[in-house]
Amino acid sequence: MIFGNINHEKTYSNLSKDLLTCFEYTKKNSLADFEKGSYKIDGNEIFVNIVGYETCEKEDRFWEAHKKYIDVHLLLEGSEKIALNFIENLEQKEYEEESDFLPLEGEPNSYVELKKGDFLVCYPEDAHMTALKVKEKENIKKAIFKVIVRQDN
Repeated sequence: MIFGNINHEKTYSNLSKDLLTCFEYTKKNSLADFEKGSYKIDGNEIFVNIVGYETCEKEDRFWEAHKKYIDVHLLLEGSEKIALNFIENLEQKEYEEESDFLPLEGEPNSYVELKKGDFLVCYPEDAHMTALKVKEKENIKKAIFKVIVRQDN
């Protein structure tokens, strides 16, 4: 996993070209003005989901990981805490191939707090529990880029 801010280009300038495509798309588009929904960037290879929700308590959330896609979470409005662990440290449930969803159970080994402009890249081995409140529940808006897993990513 990689944590950074969209304004710190040196943080991510050496990433794979597919991940750089996400950051270039962000710079060329005002994602905060996008309506909720899914937007194709490169067919099913790279797309972005614009979501909005209210953050909540850990007890109300779930663990997830993905095998086909890398997630790039980019916070557009508000603040969000994300629990993290590696999938091998958690109990893996049955993988849902059609939705590329691997449910897991267990405890986090760390957290990251995202504020406007912060991003978190989660690779297939990175389990994450999103939508956790930082201090109080709040409505957030976020872009979740989905980048197909390739050998060079």
